[in-house]
Amino acid sequence: MLMRSWQPFTEIETIREQLDKVFDRLATTRDSSEATWMPALELADAGDNFVLKAQLPGIDPKDIDVQVTREAISISGERRCENTDEKSGYVRSEFRYGKFHRVLPLPAPIQNDSVQAECKDGILTLTLPKVTEARNKVVKINLAEIAGASTNPALEQANQ
Repeated sequence: MLMRSWQPFTEIETIREQLDKVFDRLATTRDSSEATWMPALELADAGDNFVLKAQLPGIDPKDIDVQVTREAISISGERRCENTDEKSGYVRSEFRYGKFHRVLPLPAPIQNDSVQAECKDGILTLTLPKVTEARNKVVKINLAEIAGASTNPALEQANQ
């Protein structure tokens, strides 16, 4: 009978390599019409506005489509591959190209007809004004009237 020692780390490495091969095959056989990447988004509450930032490096603003409703933002577009020939010298490229589409629901309704946009250094910034009802309102409570008034008659009866 032949005895072999068990080497768990070697077996784990073999399984990892097999999984890498499966995922590599899936990545190369993906339908080209399907979104291949999504830009990172950042949403901040700035009082009367929301400020949405999207990382879109290397994308021409004319290739970006932004649609705004009162409840959500939709950003779609395409990062186009540079026209390169086989003499370019690339051995490997990890850049992601293709179409993208993101829909971000908003925590409160906005005035979608008053949105302001700016695209600078690969960052798309949208200023989204909240509707008047959703803004934080500050209400001053007049405590002087309470201090100057006589004590509550119901409290006086309860203390007796």
